[in-house]
Amino acid sequence: MTYLLGIDGGGTGCRAALTDMSGQVLGTGKSGSANIMTDMNTARLNILDATEAALIAAHIEQSAITSISAVLGLAGANVGSNGAQLQAMLPFKNSLVYSDGVIALQGALGDHDGTVVILGTGSAFVTRSGSEIRFAGGWGFKVSDLGGGARLGRDLLEEALLAYDRFHPASPLTEAVMERFGGNPHRIVQFAHSARPSDFGSFAPMVFEYAPQEDAVAAALLKKTVGQIEEGLDAIMGGIPTRLSLLGGLGPLYGPLLSPRYRAKLQTPLNDALTGAVQLAVRNFASTSVEAMHG
Repeated sequence: MTYLLGIDGGGTGCRAALTDMSGQVLGTGKSGSANIMTDMNTARLNILDATEAALIAAHIEQSAITSISAVLGLAGANVGSNGAQLQAMLPFKNSLVYSDGVIALQGALGDHDGTVVILGTGSAFVTRSGSEIRFAGGWGFKVSDLGGGARLGRDLLEEALLAYDRFHPASPLTEAVMERFGGNPHRIVQFAHSARPSDFGSFAPMVFEYAPQEDAVAAALLKKTVGQIEEGLDAIMGGIPTRLSLLGGLGPLYGPLLSPRYRAKLQTPLNDALTGAVQLAVRNFASTSVEAMHG
């Protein structure tokens, strides 16, 4: 028996779904982060951990790993030769490495045309028209990823320091941030010095928490961020009336904040990214194995 595997790997974690050739899930597994741009080796180990957990859940021998055909959607796979490099390091019989955006798009839209914006720790815009898939944004926390949790969290820490120095007015939100650092600005600086994107991202939920309380800093941060997201949508959708889905941990929080013209296009995602990876595995590998059997 040969098996299919879908992998969804990003900055916060990695999920695996082991299926039969029809895409029926037999077992799932989880592990740590799998951003191959940030750390290729850790990503590889976590991909294998999640796969082994899925095999255990499905009561299948670990030795079956070499007969698996896998589709992996991974953060960082669209940068340089990362995807090809990882592919060479995997034990699977067949593997296709895509950007996590491709599996998210497939999961959310099925086979329809449209646009998804992935708003998690980072952010990326992915749009499909016929067989063409285009990406925008998603160049990483330091130079891109506008609207993502890491950028939003970083901006919040900056505002907390600006308020502390009285460059900007304080608010309940900036005071709450200072409290988390024991009122000591030096601790914010130390934190920021070694913080990873996911560490900055852990502060993003506070912005959404304080915005409904009419907190001026939260409102300003979200106004700026929503403006950036819509700038991206203007560029990538170009007024074409297609589906739009907001994905990732922050996606549902941003939905209600979009202007009416984009809210009108919003659709609930059909499935998650892991399901998208499984669908692509079935499409790429199931038909070939059937042909081989009957050929």
